[in-house]
Amino acid sequence: MKRVLVLAGTSQARELIGAMPEGVEVTASLAGVTRTPVDLGCATRVGGFGGVDGLVAYLRAERIDILVDATHPFATQMTRQAASAAAETGVAHVILQREGWTPEAGDDWRFVNEFDEVAGIVPEGCTVFLGTGRQTLEQFANMSGRRLLCRVIDPPQRDFPFAGGQFVVGRPPFSIEEEVAFFTRESVDWLVVKNAGGARSRSKLDAARQLGLPVVMQRRPALPDAPVVRSVADCLAWLAAQG
Repeated sequence: MKRVLVLAGTSQARELIGAMPEGVEVTASLAGVTRTPVDLGCATRVGGFGGVDGLVAYLRAERIDILVDATHPFATQMTRQAASAAAETGVAHVILQREGWTPEAGDDWRFVNEFDEVAGIVPEGCTVFLGTGRQTLEQFANMSGRRLLCRVIDPPQRDFPFAGGQFVVGRPPFSIEEEVAFFTRESVDWLVVKNAGGARSRSKLDAARQLGLPVVMQRRPALPDAPVVRSVADCLAWLAAQG
């Protein structure tokens, strides 16, 4: 029986785990960012491994045959650690990462590599929706003079890290109509997002297009040297080819 470790936390990971064929023993690993994660229907561990050495030790101790990195496209550290650990242990390794978004007619997108570039694009006095997650907030400390909104799944246990910011609690997915209503109610002028890809979170971009709002889009980081598949179907085919 093949033993597969899925580095999870995305809708693609959930879909993949639910579609695993017989003869595969799956363990999912979650970073532990969300306090009430969705039940994945398989053995699940929560928390970090302790770097590359910790992941190497886990892969060996649990006799993992295949490592699937289905983390968020911007989980850069985990993706690099997974590639290094797989190379060190000889475990078969694949990255499941959905296609990124591309602008369509009517979109007004400005691309950046790092969030510290946003202050040079968004004028002071604007209300800015940060669709980037609470882990990124420290990168917007140079955005004084703007009202910042950050949506989070769990009620925050700490105040916004600097003046001018506000948390909004909500659990995705959100429809285009819900996003239009939210942006209108909060008088949002700009959106800042990561190029996460996927249909579930595309609605905020569709709402921005409908309202004529400009978007600052962070480009994806480069991937390590490893096989990459873009869909669950392709990942299942890759797994089947491992014998």
